[in-house]
Amino acid sequence: MSNESESEETAQDAADETEEQAEAEGLQHGDFIELDYTARTVEGGDLVDTTDPEIAEEEGVGEDQEFAPRTIVLGEGHVFDAVEEDIVGSEVGDNGTVTVAAADAFGEFDDEEVRTISADRIPEDDRYPGAHVDIDGEHGHINTIIGGRARVDFNHPLAGEDVEYDWEVLSEVTDREERASALLNVFLDMDLEVWFETDTVEEEQLVESDEDDEDDEESEPEYETVEVEKETLYIEATPQLTMNQQWMMGKQQIAQQLTDLLDIDRIIVQEELGGGMGMMGGMGGMMGGMGGGGAELEEALEDEDIDAEEIVDELEGAEE
Repeated sequence: MSNESESEETAQDAADETEEQAEAEGLQHGDFIELDYTARTVEGGDLVDTTDPEIAEEEGVGEDQEFAPRTIVLGEGHVFDAVEEDIVGSEVGDNGTVTVAAADAFGEFDDEEVRTISADRIPEDDRYPGAHVDIDGEHGHINTIIGGRARVDFNHPLAGEDVEYDWEVLSEVTDREERASALLNVFLDMDLEVWFETDTVEEEQLVESDEDDEDDEESEPEYETVEVEKETLYIEATPQLTMNQQWMMGKQQIAQQLTDLLDIDRIIVQEELGGGMGMMGGMGGMMGGMGGGGAELEEALEDEDIDAEEIVDELEGAEE
């Protein structure tokens, strides 16, 4: 290879590296950001979604819903891909507008998803045009009802609609508790109390064998107990959480995503019972005292003129 060719290759490599560095500037996949956005259909300008409470009030939607900027993780599918691609590389304070094609938003309209079914499959109170119904796990809305037949559209209500997103990046979220709370809100639509602790726990680890031992197929693996530090996310288990359908059906998947995105070792869901955790701690202490203080318990019974052996005999007799 000539010196000229080597120089051209080196120059090309440098150009590629410069381009990669330029592409890596700004916000990237994995970044937590606070996002403000409003989405409307391109054709009719109908409101699809917004984080702006003033716009929601103007449109008269979501009276029981809280509208506020959302914290999302870029690259995790929390918004449409086209919106993420438009945001990646931007900086805090930047804004933009991007159109999401129908196929990438809520899908193209499918004529085959408009089907005729027996009206008997629909609850009587919902047998009218425009009613939203669930049939065999599918959600749709009734177009017409004639006699004993109903024409039901199982397409998404926004199928076939291109959607325009106006977005603005308000901030980058770096606080770990804010990140954890935001993720749980994305997964469960709930605000939960969370906190992080570094716990020291005992763990069984395999003892590495000597080379001589490796040849002995009959030798059993040896383990030793060691203390290790675990970065732990604690989540308060409210009654609302324990009854949440997404949590009940997908807690393992949610936990795995939290572990990966927050770079932690484990998650503990902590439940409060009765008068609180202090009550549980008190019960634990009481049980420990009874286990280790049999003599004290016997003395206390004697002081009250109670025959412990007689009580035991009565209990055993009752069991028989």
